[in-house]
Amino acid sequence: MDQVEKLLERIDTYAPEMIEVQRQLVAIPALGPTNGGQGELDKALLVQGWLEELGLNITREDSPDQRVESGIRPNLLGVMPGGEGPKVWVLAHLDVVPEGDLSLWSSDPWQLRVEGDLIYGRGVMDNHAALVSGFFALKALREEGLAPPGDVGLIAVADEETGSGYGLEYLLKKRPELFSPQDLILVPDVGEPDGGFIEVAEKSMLWLKVTVHGKQVHGSTPHKGVNALYTAARMMIAARELAAGFGAADSLFDPMVSTCEPTRKEAGVANINTVPGRDVFYIDCRILPGVNLDQVMKAFEERFGAIAAEEGARVEFEVVNRLQAPPATDPQAPVVRALVRGIQRVRGIEPRVGGVGGGTVAAFFRQRSLPVAVWYSCEQSVHQPDEHARVSSMVADAKVLALVYAGLA
Repeated sequence: MDQVEKLLERIDTYAPEMIEVQRQLVAIPALGPTNGGQGELDKALLVQGWLEELGLNITREDSPDQRVESGIRPNLLGVMPGGEGPKVWVLAHLDVVPEGDLSLWSSDPWQLRVEGDLIYGRGVMDNHAALVSGFFALKALREEGLAPPGDVGLIAVADEETGSGYGLEYLLKKRPELFSPQDLILVPDVGEPDGGFIEVAEKSMLWLKVTVHGKQVHGSTPHKGVNALYTAARMMIAARELAAGFGAADSLFDPMVSTCEPTRKEAGVANINTVPGRDVFYIDCRILPGVNLDQVMKAFEERFGAIAAEEGARVEFEVVNRLQAPPATDPQAPVVRALVRGIQRVRGIEPRVGGVGGGTVAAFFRQRSLPVAVWYSCEQSVHQPDEHARVSSMVADAKVLALVYAGLA
């Protein structure tokens, strides 16, 4: 039996341990303060213990955040020293999104449910599966006594779900020397169920808070007021119309066009018989690369301003999140080629390379001209009730990552 076969067979034995690790992760609701939680420290300490048991070199870069009781948002790095070759980094995130409407779940979202190959719970896919696969890939190298050609590491960051200001963005500012263009950087956070898609490009992201000011009056005399809710509704319809003007269709992406979708609305008046004088809603814009976000903002200001003027209202904008899409990763970059070979060996398929509409933390690497690939075997259940992952996919992904870590892809 050759070295590769021994490595892959060892990972096959890890499935029961992977389930137990997921059980422990799910039980810690690592919600950021924006989502009503106390951050990621408890989960970081759990993962840190596992990495220490492997004998890795551990570093923590804690971002100060006085909104949480601990005062910190942890960013954890575990490194296995190797030779003089390129470093390999696998980056996952610790935080999860809230459970949402509990009535839509078939079981407690904070207790792992196992049904054959499927496991259920908040975070099992986004992003525990990445942590689990990355960890067991390193464990396999250690137990097989394989020395990687360069240093290899697993990074677990905070705050991915709410902007990354306390997570990867903080880490890159604090420790820019950690990464170089020669490194192979993988972010397991986007993919297809069969592991056959590698993301190398993404759209720009713009989240807007829109506040409409009108004049509140009794519901029986709407002509005496200015209905902020009606004005906001007109703006929401206009948002979709505006999106059509932000770049030509690009077949690299699905959907192929820019999107500007109203997604959230704050509560207005509590009673039916009042015309609201204030309304607040949010828009999630995913804009094709090449379109300047300044142009997008100008278009919103002009169109919404015109609607407000027609209704006798006033509109204000607040940028909640903004990320201009950086240049794509070269599809022939070493990290992409290594992933392709690993997927071919493990999955027996030819992966597709393309772009996505959703933003990922890979953008922070690309902004610094650091080649990065985004990939894993992703069940389409993230941010949904009954979020689920497949144990067999975690095993397969650990095999791919192990081959890349070991320079055997």
